[in-house]
Amino acid sequence: MPRLEPATYLEFIRTESERFREVLGEVDPAARVPTCPEWDASDLLWHLTGVQRFWTRAVRARPDKPEELEVPRPSSHPELLRSFDTVTGEFSEVLAGAGMAEPAWTWAAEQTVGFIQRRQAHEVLVHRLDAELTLGAVSPVDPQLAADGVEEVLDVMFGSVPEWGKFTPGEGLLRVDPDDARWPVWIQLGTFSGTDPEGRSFREPDIAVVDDPGVEPDGVLTGAAAAIDAWLWRRGDESELIVHGQRRIFDQFRSVIDHPIN
Repeated sequence: MPRLEPATYLEFIRTESERFREVLGEVDPAARVPTCPEWDASDLLWHLTGVQRFWTRAVRARPDKPEELEVPRPSSHPELLRSFDTVTGEFSEVLAGAGMAEPAWTWAAEQTVGFIQRRQAHEVLVHRLDAELTLGAVSPVDPQLAADGVEEVLDVMFGSVPEWGKFTPGEGLLRVDPDDARWPVWIQLGTFSGTDPEGRSFREPDIAVVDDPGVEPDGVLTGAAAAIDAWLWRRGDESELIVHGQRRIFDQFRSVIDHPIN
């Protein structure tokens, strides 16, 4: 699946950040966030402020890893909003001035500014949904961003393999087919195994995003890209999704991804 243009990701970061800020300017600061019940609305606001501050510093420090920085939390919700306004403006500014292919530290295998930009477009989308779910009024998600998000969460957040592990393909192919996008995502079921640097051994069911294998899938998951993306992030349910083919393939896939994303 081809990625979006850099300018498109940057515009989504800006517009999704604006909507996030708008909602958290309206909601009760003490309201609980239903998708992150340990947080209230002010916690959610401070969290994304910290995320965007960190990645601003990562882009500025490229290619080195930014140093850890403790920033005191403002004591009032209006001050939190002003802090977010400053940070999100700086984040957009540094991204606009950086080349997407330039090397930059990330926690992933891909070490580029482009990875940061794409990952953070989806980070702010997910937290915009958190904010709107707290308010009780969810607005539409751009199908282009959602379709890219489906591939990103499956490949990067669920399907990535650390250097010390390996993925062994098994039996079962699932095609994730957003109704409103041109690009399906193919999922290979298999097994992850390996021993981490702390000596812990793993062998467990896993998934991997693969190229179109040129054969018919064993199962197909369809629905609007926004509905699939929200479900994968646990910001929506399965009510708008449809499974075709072998249900057991979908059930195996669902069991692999049935855990929070850190």
